[in-house]
Amino acid sequence: MSTLASNTIDALRHEHDALAGLVPSLTTDQLTGNSGASEWSVAQVLSHLGSGSEISLASLLTALGERDAPDDGFNRSVWDRWDAMTPEEQRAGFLEHDRVLVETLEALTADQRTSLEVPIGFLPTPLTVAGFAGLRLEEAAHHGWDVRVALDTQAALLDVSAAVLAQHLSGDLGFMLGFLGNADRVAERVVLAVADSGYSIVIADGVTLETTADDATATFSGAPEAALRLITGRLGPTYTPANVSVTGNVSLDDLRTVFPGY
Repeated sequence: MSTLASNTIDALRHEHDALAGLVPSLTTDQLTGNSGASEWSVAQVLSHLGSGSEISLASLLTALGERDAPDDGFNRSVWDRWDAMTPEEQRAGFLEHDRVLVETLEALTADQRTSLEVPIGFLPTPLTVAGFAGLRLEEAAHHGWDVRVALDTQAALLDVSAAVLAQHLSGDLGFMLGFLGNADRVAERVVLAVADSGYSIVIADGVTLETTADDATATFSGAPEAALRLITGRLGPTYTPANVSVTGNVSLDDLRTVFPGY
């Protein structure tokens, strides 16, 4: 039976395979060129994803009882090591470490996918496997787009990832919207219906993604993946599909100020 954990792990496999089929052929100029993340090169995005894979794997292995919990300096030591790599080393390291993380998730039994709890250093309580994999997918999907859009300005999020991320952000990972959105940038309550997806982005005292579009005050016309990119600050004018528009009591430019991105 399909579960959110299994669907999320499957999406992570698609994300890995998409980059594994693309980045080995990149030239040094492409690796050091701009990515969709405004302050990072393509190689720096791969370094971020690769170091994140290494740190995530350590948390997963701790939950599985296969290693001791990392010490307080572990994350910093990983980041420092990756920052010292050449662009080519960052690419190779990403391909290896991300592969191992995805394969370790895929090897989890049905019982582990349901019952295992994974500690995350910056959160007060452990996450379920679904939540842990969803947190990783949020990084993998959007930073994967950062890499792909460097070669194709019309790149979109992978469909499988967009569908799963919407489930997470309207559920167990909804707390992330508190970090991603600045609700005080609009003057009145906004209920933004996302096309015919059944979801709405609600901007009031905070920001939430709801599984209903009742009482909409505005409409986002376009693919749901574009709305997810909006939430993470990846729907600037250069990367906005021609079929995207916003009508109602908020504008697309207003929404871009609510969601500055990372």
